[in-house]
Amino acid sequence: MSKSPKSERNILIAFLLNLGFSVYEFIGGSLTGSVAIVSDAIHDIGDAMSIGLSYFLERKSKRHPDQAYTYGYLRYSVLGSLITTVILLLGSVFVITNAISRVIHPVEIHYDGMIILAVIGVIVNFLAAFFTRKGDSLNQKSVNLHMLEDVLGWVVVLIGAIVMRFTNFSYIDPILSIVVAGFIFWQALMNFQNILNVFLEKAPNNISPDQLCEHLLKLKGIEDVHHVHLWSMDGFHNYATLHVVTKDESTKIKKLIRDELTKHGISHSTIELENPGEHCHDDHCNVEPTKVHAHAHQHGHKH
Repeated sequence: MSKSPKSERNILIAFLLNLGFSVYEFIGGSLTGSVAIVSDAIHDIGDAMSIGLSYFLERKSKRHPDQAYTYGYLRYSVLGSLITTVILLLGSVFVITNAISRVIHPVEIHYDGMIILAVIGVIVNFLAAFFTRKGDSLNQKSVNLHMLEDVLGWVVVLIGAIVMRFTNFSYIDPILSIVVAGFIFWQALMNFQNILNVFLEKAPNNISPDQLCEHLLKLKGIEDVHHVHLWSMDGFHNYATLHVVTKDESTKIKKLIRDELTKHGISHSTIELENPGEHCHDDHCNVEPTKVHAHAHQHGHKH
């Protein structure tokens, strides 16, 4: 399983749109006096830098394994996602802090110019979000979250500008900014947790080790499965190592195992075959015996 080349292209499109528009909105926000627009402009400049870095790391992640990186470069994509998400978290805090300041010290806002900027902002950022909507890497998902933040932010700016245009209630601008930034902060925090899970080599959430062992034990010729380790390189490419007890040491049994692993979303596996009664030299080959393993142990295999 390999990443779609569209992932790299989509991040590049998002970068170009974000960079060009951030300069445009910074100028426009300064002229209209909108804290929401100026804050978003500064935020977007940081976004563009992180997205540009994400583009570079996404390209690097597609390099094939070599002597230095025997598992390949997939983790570089996750690194890009980590950097982008951290900047998104910090940016959200910046927007909230700046908005609170404007609640305390309100300023005059030019509503008509703000509405024009907001309409253009919604269109440009919607296009960027559209191109990155189907991510096949944590990196692209992080970039898409950036774009989603920008779309929501500009929708809020547009609604706020229209409301202020007719009510002159200037507090709506920073208040709505706080709401959107808070929502994006929470989403980024969840994404940050997923990234940490990958770096800490937690078993993929969509794969149950017990269920996997249960299915493998149903294959003809397999007496026991243990020393099972599951992890993901980038949140999409899942790897596994395991010991299988069998009397059949032919390539046929390995193919059966790998076919079953593929059904569970595992793209790369290392399988060690053991004879019945053979001692497994790793005393801690699994976290704890499961009911599936305990049943298999009754057949006389030693760990």
